[in-house]
This record gives sequence, structure tokens and C-alpha cells, in this order.
Amino acid sequence: MIDEVSTPPAVEALARHLRSLGWVTDLFVGGSAATGDHRPGVSDLDLVALVDRPIDGERRSALVAVHRDLDARFAEASLGCIYVVAASLFDPVARHPTWTHGALVDRALSGIVRAELDRHGFAVLGRPPQTVLPPMSDDDVRRAAQAELTGYWAAAVCRPWWWLDPVITDLGLTSMARGRHALATGSLLTKTAAIEVAEVPEWLRSDLRARRDGSPAKSPRLRTAWIAWCDARRTTAAARRWRPSD
Repeated sequence: MIDEVSTPPAVEALARHLRSLGWVTDLFVGGSAATGDHRPGVSDLDLVALVDRPIDGERRSALVAVHRDLDARFAEASLGCIYVVAASLFDPVARHPTWTHGALVDRALSGIVRAELDRHGFAVLGRPPQTVLPPMSDDDVRRAAQAELTGYWAAAVCRPWWWLDPVITDLGLTSMARGRHALATGSLLTKTAAIEVAEVPEWLRSDLRARRDGSPAKSPRLRTAWIAWCDARRTTAAARRWRPSD
């Protein structure tokens, strides 16, 4: 059942569309919308849907049509959803159709997303995620954080020009803080809380807070890129050395 008080309208609309398709069994809300850290117009909406069998061309076309309609009606929502075949839910490397930033691509369901659903997620269609996904221990969360840091973010460190994009710098700085926290504690940190422990000068922390609240604060592009890239370089190197017994 949809909780109309806490569920963003775009998510309610997606749940109604997916229910009408007849082959989506569950729709889970994770990320900032599940932790109470969501900022309308700033935060993405991170959703996971379960489907009854593999998504063929016809089903992919149906998903594209649904999401294009919702993107047009809820332009500020930044609605994303990964569609996972129930039979492959426990395969950590399986890739699933994922709507993100206006396109349907294939991605794996990351360990961090699983952890967010286990610790904070809720359903707007079907069963609670905690009854479907296996529970994640603190060490499971640590391993998931290590995988993200040594995967995508380590690759980003090898591409310094990426960090000239202000979106990447902000995401990188909060992701590094969240990754360090997860490795140290086995728990998850919101983006807002991550800003407060990010390894940045106070002027940049103030800018990060402002942008998180939707204000158009601008930071020096090259200086910010350098700070964020160095932070990611240090953090990903430490993550490669991390072992569960640490």
C-alpha cells in the first residue's frame, strides 16, 4: 500500500503504472527517500522493482514509455529504477534494465543499494524489501562499500578530467565520506551527514551544504576538482588495502 504522506508523487505515479502492467510484483524505495534525507529538486529517487520473468523487447519498450511520461510530468524528480528479475535477485553480477537520467541501460544491483533496502527501504508495491532480500551484516556493508570504492570510484580516479564536472566533485566528496564511514563502522551514512565529515576545507563544506539545500552556490572549479580527486585517490587506495579482519 502506498503511503501518500511520505512517498513522493512521482513514486506513487510509477507504482500505479507498474501495477497496471501486470508483471511487476514489487517496487522498493531506497536511497535518500527511504532515510528521510531526500531533497526535492536535488536528490535522485532510487527505486528497485522486481519482475516475474526476463524483460524482452516489448517489456523494455513499455518501461521506456512509462518513464518518459513520468520524466515529462515530474521533471524535477530525477526518478530512477532498476528492474530485477526475481530469479536473478541473488546474482551479484547479473545486469538488469535500469532507467536513469533519461535512458534505459543495463546495470548490476549494487551491494550498497541492497544494504540501503535492508536497513531503511520500504515498499510501495508488493512485499517489504526486508522479507525478500537477505539481511546484510555490518561486514556485508563493509564489503559492499569496498566494492564501490575499488570499482567505479577507482576507475574515476584514473580519469582526472571527470572531476572538472561539478556534479562529479560533489558526488565524489560525499561518496568518499560515506565509503570511509561504511568501512569503519559497517553502517550507512546519509549524504547530508557525509558533508559534515567530508575531508574538505570549511569554505567547500559550506558550499556543499548550500547545494544540498538547493542553493546555487558555486565553488572554484579547478580547486574543487583537485580537492575531490585527491580525496578519492586516497580513499580508494585505502579501500584496496582494507580486509574484513581490520
